[in-house]
Amino acid sequence: MSTAPTAAALEQRLRQTLQPTSLEVIDESYQHDGHAGANGTGFGTHFRVRIHSNVFNGLSRVARHRLVYDALQDFVDAGLHALAIEAEPAPQP
Repeated sequence: MSTAPTAAALEQRLRQTLQPTSLEVIDESYQHDGHAGANGTGFGTHFRVRIHSNVFNGLSRVARHRLVYDALQDFVDAGLHALAIEAEPAPQP
């Protein structure tokens, strides 16, 4: 049984902490087999997050990324090796 992070677990955490208006979490680990940080299972090490949230309004790109990293820090500690982040403010009506 693997203790590697899952896309569903990351999505749940991000929904709880950042209240996104849109969110996509993609496990891209299989694309990194043999690279640094890969665990040999093809999942749970490399993720892409696409997120829009009102929490990001008025924040710099670096500040938006920091909020995502902060929300997922315990997953990093549990083996998440790489995180590609596309974080934008929520579109305004």
